Formats: sequence, structure tokens, C-alpha cells
Amino acid sequence: MGQSFCRESKPAYDGEVELKHFHLLRVVGKGSFGKVRIVRYKKTDKIYALKYIDKNKTIKNRATENTINERRLLEETNSNFVCNLRFAFQDEEYLFMVLDLMMGGDLRFHLERMKTIKEGIVKFYVAEISVGLSYIHDLKIVHRDLKPDNILLDEFGHAHLSDFNIATHFRKGKPLLAIAGSMAYMAPEILSKQGYYSSIDWWSLGVVTFELLFGKRPFRAKTNKELIHAILNTDPIYPPNASNFVSRDGLDFLQKLLTKDVNFRIGTVESGGRETFRSHPWFKDIDWERLEAKKYQPPFVPDTKSSNFDASHDLVELLLDDKPLSHKKSRISKKRKSDIEKGNIDPVSGQDPVLLREKKIMERKYLVFDFTKPKGYQSFLSGNMPIIQDTNNSPSTSQRSAEVPKVTKPKETRKLNIKKKNNDSKVENVKLTELNSMHSSSYTRNSNTQSFHKDIMEGKDFEDLVQILTQFDVAEYETDPSAIDAVVGSPNTIHEIKL
Repeated sequence: MGQSFCRESKPAYDGEVELKHFHLLRVVGKGSFGKVRIVRYKKTDKIYALKYIDKNKTIKNRATENTINERRLLEETNSNFVCNLRFAFQDEEYLFMVLDLMMGGDLRFHLERMKTIKEGIVKFYVAEISVGLSYIHDLKIVHRDLKPDNILLDEFGHAHLSDFNIATHFRKGKPLLAIAGSMAYMAPEILSKQGYYSSIDWWSLGVVTFELLFGKRPFRAKTNKELIHAILNTDPIYPPNASNFVSRDGLDFLQKLLTKDVNFRIGTVESGGRETFRSHPWFKDIDWERLEAKKYQPPFVPDTKSSNFDASHDLVELLLDDKPLSHKKSRISKKRKSDIEKGNIDPVSGQDPVLLREKKIMERKYLVFDFTKPKGYQSFLSGNMPIIQDTNNSPSTSQRSAEVPKVTKPKETRKLNIKKKNNDSKVENVKLTELNSMHSSSYTRNSNTQSFHKDIMEGKDFEDLVQILTQFDVAEYETDPSAIDAVVGSPNTIHEIKL
């Protein structure tokens, strides 16, 4: 009697990329909309990070625009110092982004274990991140959420920018007015509503540099109102013995980064840009051409034999997840498309036509991307306008609006699920949308920061912003991460404040 063997058929790689093209390995990160896990691309055996985002949760939390925007911006980038997008696709439940895998963990992970990082190592990270920032700024992209959580190390110890969820394009003569980022890292020009360009990323780099060197941030407070006042009106708080373990050049560099006036802040276009930045005495021993080519041996090499991620994420999925990730239909079925078009079914709630409309738009706008097929993928760059495009040949607003139907958001108020100081607060009359950001970059969730995003602030007094930001109980910023359950330490990131 003969034996029969069942052999797994190999997937075809000549069509669009799908989940079945990847071996699913361990989970290394978790966010409110999905997770991040290590995957192996079957065609090449190369390892990547797979970020998968639940469509329904994204829509219900009004995070569709941010998610589409992140995928759009990442298609434009390809740098040695950015976590680059390699594939993007979707199935009926999830949006997928396949990114460069950084096995060294994020700087938050290492800072929490080391408490402080030696000056030579910090200088190396700052130099590499400055190259990444200059690269995206040349593309007219501002990151807006630079912090240790969003700086990842590869297995060799090189630093990379990650998490472009609230990044955006900017254009000369059109300053941005959005309140966006993590408050402890926000530049004064954001909080004072002056309008800003890429200068804010250099301020954030200053806060990161300070935090890595001293283990604390330069501006500390017990409430948001006090923190805003400190950033706008006070000088950084240096340790009394700072000069004992940071050089004079290092302290001078910090002072120039944490300058409130953008005209004198090192790194900004107004102060001379990258030339002035790179010529600072702190970097006198760096050959920038070698650095850009990654020819330097990093001063710290992560131990990749031990985990640089939070292992609990993998255990939670194994034991508790009732919907573990598995291959599903990569395209929306014809019958489902027909039912959706006719309005017979609502894939989100079964009731709300606005959510149905938004999911249709999401599925149409989230295009397939395959970096191995530069002439064949569905591209935002070839088929869609960037958010802001600095060109005289751009399609008109009416042309773009004809391509993308306008979505009317529901009128109901969505309240934050965090403790308020009093129930009589005027904030009850303010529409606050809770957008829980899925961070692929940070695998420890005690980042002690809160992100804010608001698209339009014209006509709103600064005091109104302060009033909103100070309605929540906030624990001490520095000393007890586990006690912080509101604005500063919550794993839930607020990306949008509607006034």
C-alpha cells in the first residue's frame, strides 16, 4: 500500500503581496488597533516587522486619516536612517504594513534599563538621527513625534526614525498650526500657536538628547499647565553636576538645540541648517560621509541573543487572543463589494452608514505597495496627490475632491476614558476624539508621553488650549511611570482635539 504525502503548496509571488507570503513569528509590540510581529518573507527568507491594524477599531476611533497618511508618507522614504516601508496590503479585517525590522529595540527600552547613556553613545545616536531628520525634511516631511520610543536600533546598533503616524508635509510660506506630538517633546512654537515648519523636530531632538544624557527631561512639571508654562518661559533644568559627565561642547550643543527662538536653534533652516549643525565642535571627530554610509562601528551593540522587546505580547496572543492572526482573503469579495455598494450590510456596526462609507474609502485609499516591483505597485505617488505638494502643477482642489468623496463625521461627542478633575468642567462641551495610536516602534508601553493632534487651530485662543489640556489629573512626569494613568503615561495616545 503506497504512502501519500501532503506537501504545502508554495504561494505565487507574481500577483499582489498577501499575508500568506509570510511566516508569522513572535509578537513584539501591541497597540490599541493591532499588533507588531516579526515575520519572514517566504520568497527571500528575509525578516521584517509586520504592523497590522484592525480596520473597525481604526474607524471607530477616527484614526483612518492618520493611518492612511502614515502609509502614504512611508512610500516616499528610503533612507539608511528610517524604518522603511517594504510592503503594504490588506485583507477583510486588517491593514498591513511590512517594515524594516529593528532587532535592537527602541531607545526607551534601553534608557529604562541603563537610566542614563554615556555621552559618546548619545552623540553617535544624535548624529545618525540628524541625518534621518535632514533626509525627511528635504522631502518636506516633518516628523512631529520624535522621542526615545520612536528611535529604533538595528542589530548592529545604528539608529533609525520610526512611527510616522502624525508626520505630515509642510510647504514654505504655509506654516503648520496643528497641535501635534508628545507634550513633553513639543517645541515652544507649537504650544504658542506661532506656526511652524521642520524646526520643531530639532527641538524634540534636543529634549531626547537631554533625556538620554541625564535620565530626565529638561522641563518637568506635575500638571500640563505647568509643563506648558515651563517649555514656553523657563530654561532647562540641568543636574547640578552635569559638567562632571557631559563635556563642555556637549552642554553647549544642548543649549543651542533647546533654544526657544528658531532663528538661533541649531539645525533649523533659519540658523544655517545641517552645515551649522554638523560643524558644531561636539561633532569634530565625526566624518559625516562615513556616518551616512554606515561605515562607523556603533559604540553600543544590542545583545540580540536576549530579547530587546516586551515578551508579554507574545504570551498574551498565545493564551488570550480569540482572533489570532491568520491568512484571510486579501481582496474584498465581489459579493461583499456588491452588498456594500447597495448598502445591504455595514461591515463595522451594521447600522451606521457613515462608518460604512469611511470603510469603503479606507479600503480604496489603502493601496498595495511592493518595494520589489517599483513599476508595478499601486502607488500613492503615481495615483494620488500627497497631502501637501509643493508644485505649480498640482491638480486643483476640485479635482482632488472629485477623486476622494468627502466623509462627514458623526455628530456625537466621543468622551475620553480618563479621569477628569471635576464633572462641571466646560470640557464636557468640547468634542474630544480618542485616537489610540498603534506604535510599531516602542515595545515597552511606559513611555510617559501623550500625543496631541489637531488639524486647524485658527481663531482659537491659546488659553482655550491650556484649559482643555489641564482638565485631567496627571501624576509626576519623571518618577513613577506606573502611577501615570492620564495624559502623560497612558498607553492610549490622543491624536486629535476638536475645539
